[in-house]
Amino acid sequence: MELKPGDKAPGFTTTDQQGNTISLSDYKGKKVVLYFYPKDDTEGCTAQACNIRDNFSAIKKKGIVILGASTDDAKSHQKFEKKYSLPFTLLADTDKKVVNDYGVWGLKKFMGREYMGTIRTTFLINEEGYIDKIIDKVDTKNHTAQIMEEWGL
Repeated sequence: MELKPGDKAPGFTTTDQQGNTISLSDYKGKKVVLYFYPKDDTEGCTAQACNIRDNFSAIKKKGIVILGASTDDAKSHQKFEKKYSLPFTLLADTDKKVVNDYGVWGLKKFMGREYMGTIRTTFLINEEGYIDKIIDKVDTKNHTAQIMEEWGL
């Protein structure tokens, strides 16, 4: 099943970089940016996370919650968070439940090699828990601008 704007965002419960239990329902009444990225501390993922970090105060002023998600474990997320001073939550989806529920685990190609992995995708979820927008062509260096533009902020 492919998600589209207007669909109810799939609920989830997983852990963050500190080992805390995080559920999408924790953020009911808030706008949530749920962004999926392939791997901690890689070039594109670092550019994306740092762009969000550098614009975090503007995002927070708009009342938006940022949740980054990958299949890396909490320990990897802790290192990534610390190395780049990331001020937002990173979800450790080690069992791949969230990436599968959101349809972002799929076949990828890199340097002629095919493999399964996380397809970089961002979901903009409104206060009622519905998907407003899906960004599937993520500009890692200007992701905050994409988010703000898509939400008309």
